[in-house]
Amino acid sequence: MPNVHTFKATAHLQDGVKVKTTARNFELIIDEPKSLGGTDTGMNPVEALLASLGACQSIVARVYAPKFDVKLDDFRVEVEGDIDLDGFFNKSSVRPGYSDIRYTFRIKTDSPKEKVDEFIHFLESKCPVGDTIANLVNLKLENVIIEK
Repeated sequence: MPNVHTFKATAHLQDGVKVKTTARNFELIIDEPKSLGGTDTGMNPVEALLASLGACQSIVARVYAPKFDVKLDDFRVEVEGDIDLDGFFNKSSVRPGYSDIRYTFRIKTDSPKEKVDEFIHFLESKCPVGDTIANLVNLKLENVIIEK
């Protein structure tokens, strides 16, 4: 029997392009840099996506490192991605999202390289955010509610 859990978040547009996002009892401000029409009060959505990927990989690392007998003295993920802004600004038919995302794991450990390699391979296969980015997901607009 599947063990499906539904996560929820809300995004509420504020002034300009500033967005107040909430999930459970937490709030995160999403905005754009001034160069893209925002007030630069928070990460923009595509930066938040990169941060979510790095955070997810970090959490998976913390949870699974002991199972692979890998001691993490420090773990950091550096993530970057390329977007052709002409897609977002509707100047060309290129896709509006990332074409490439790259990441680097910086691991401080005295564990043997073979164990670390096996651990990293497993880590990459278990990150839900990475899996969501790398594979098709059923994305659909479920409803539009017009209020007056």
